[in-house]
Amino acid sequence: MLDKTVFQTRYHEIRPEEISRNVFDLIGKDWLLVTGGTPESFNSMTASWGGLGVLWNKPVAFVFIRRTRHTLSFLEEKTDFSLSVYPEQYRNELLHIFGRKSGRDCDKAAESGFTPVETPSGTVAYAEASLVMSCRKLYAGQLFKENILDLTAKTTMYAPDEEAHKMFIAEIAGVWIRNGK
Repeated sequence: MLDKTVFQTRYHEIRPEEISRNVFDLIGKDWLLVTGGTPESFNSMTASWGGLGVLWNKPVAFVFIRRTRHTLSFLEEKTDFSLSVYPEQYRNELLHIFGRKSGRDCDKAAESGFTPVETPSGTVAYAEASLVMSCRKLYAGQLFKENILDLTAKTTMYAPDEEAHKMFIAEIAGVWIRNGK
């Protein structure tokens, strides 16, 4: 069972509107993990495609995941997942383990030395995160290459026989920031 007390001692809750960091840095430059599943069975992967915004009068996050990623099945099975952001000092673990290895073949948390924790909303994140968002799915849909209007994106991001990403839009149901940040 994962530790539920970490959030009480290391983090404080803020409203989604209080996230003060640049959204382009959070998604495109910082180290972001998507974690799906339950405290008993979960998987995480790095993500650099996505965003934050408003949809249907709710604060939302959206992420894109390739069909081949093991984490996809965890997001498809459950309603909630987490997005968590990490300081630069964890770049090596995030890039080499969560970004390049598959949870089908190894225990990424054990290999990275990261500490899995359960958030107050029941999603899984890691105690090393500087920011954690619990997300509740509102929409999931497959992207289709024939609908990609940017020819450069279509031809450089996907092989001719490769399926496009699946998109998830989720309400940001809880946000926690590490104390002292």
